[in-house]
Amino acid sequence: MEPKSVCVFCGSRMGARPEYLEGARALGREIARRGLTLVYGGTSVGLMGALADAALAQGGKVIGVLPHVLSDREIAHKGLTELHLVDSMHTRKAMMAQLSGAFIAMPGGVGTFEELFEITTWAQLGIHHKPIGLLNVADFYGPLLAMMRRAVDEGFIPETRAQPFACEASPVALMDQLQRGLQPLTPDKPVLRPDQT
Repeated sequence: MEPKSVCVFCGSRMGARPEYLEGARALGREIARRGLTLVYGGTSVGLMGALADAALAQGGKVIGVLPHVLSDREIAHKGLTELHLVDSMHTRKAMMAQLSGAFIAMPGGVGTFEELFEITTWAQLGIHHKPIGLLNVADFYGPLLAMMRRAVDEGFIPETRAQPFACEASPVALMDQLQRGLQPLTPDKPVLRPDQT
């Protein structure tokens, strides 16, 4: 089944390269152009704000999910289709996952990495069966993919998990992969409910 909404994890800063901003805007436009809903962290700053602004300018629907504790620091976006203010980071991630049919990680910091790896872990455990992609702008994720390969070589990740996500430098190519019904991860273990983890 094709996703109707896409959750994007990305930085609350712009980053050092203009390509990151260009990539965020291009991805926002592409999600809206395809008639999909963008789900993201709800702020108006950094790549997150640029992503949302681009989708909105293209006529897209954008849903933000932001913890109360960050609403001042990260500055809640005032122009979204929907903005959910929630009580914690855990609630934020759970709601974003519930609202989304696919996930994309753009360049970002520790928070972006944590969101990417948590949603990938949930897929490995069978908690969800939704596709995951990396928008690999300026080969930002090259070192991460090498680290995944290292973990496989050292016996910590099965060979079948060496690259558990689609990876493209172009928003169009990445969205094509996700919408083609990229095969989600098959869990190695019995399917678990979130309350069993």
